[in-house]
Amino acid sequence: MSVTNTSLIDYTLEVCANSLASCLEAQKGGARRVELCAAVSEGGITPSYGEILLAREHLSIKLHVIIRPRGGDFLYSDLEHRVMLKDIEMARSIGVDGVVIGCLTPQGEVDMPRNRELIDAAQGLDVTFHRAFDRCRDPFDSLEKIIELGCARILTSGQQPKAEQGVALLKELVQRAAGRIVIMPGSGIHEENIAVIAARTGAREFHLSARVPRPSLMTYKELRVPMSNPAPPADPDEQAVTSARRVAATLERLNHPSVR
Repeated sequence: MSVTNTSLIDYTLEVCANSLASCLEAQKGGARRVELCAAVSEGGITPSYGEILLAREHLSIKLHVIIRPRGGDFLYSDLEHRVMLKDIEMARSIGVDGVVIGCLTPQGEVDMPRNRELIDAAQGLDVTFHRAFDRCRDPFDSLEKIIELGCARILTSGQQPKAEQGVALLKELVQRAAGRIVIMPGSGIHEENIAVIAARTGAREFHLSARVPRPSLMTYKELRVPMSNPAPPADPDEQAVTSARRVAATLERLNHPSVR
């Protein structure tokens, strides 16, 4: 399909940053905002105090932090909920710009009381409802509930493994939201597909990682003892770090989709 020139549209790139190094690369590449996470392989959990603090010290762009105590589902115990409240208190004291949350009921619906408590604890910080949305039973009912909560945006792949597969639902969500909340596509977005996703959905904010492998500087390697499970990389000491070059290339492709 042909892609209309979108250079006059004000787009926002949010980078899912798995480290302080990724935060700095995202900023260098032109991202407007980072979502700082640990354990990205588990869908992202709350990073350490030290990482959030140093990210705030080094970033001039917006810093959002995921509030999630563990991987797995989005149904949290009373103790886990208390952990999230304390993590929001900690993040707010450091001076982050926003938090990223999402609690569901056992029936796959938005947990209104739990999410409202987290939003109240954020005390006016920008709030994103994360991809717990993609596990909701009814996306349109959930959209209205999240709007009612007062969240600024929903991060979603259109309830598909990758945003490129979810463009039909993403487009309908953008239309139904009608400016009341931002629909931010995420999952599998990169410089080769972002312009098409933008054109097909009408979205204006996008979430991506833009990571590349970074070889380890270790001279001694014990390759028989992997530190990740499952499917460790060929080099278990290798890191995945956001690339400023890829962020900039994605932003360029988004603003000038006809340029190859």
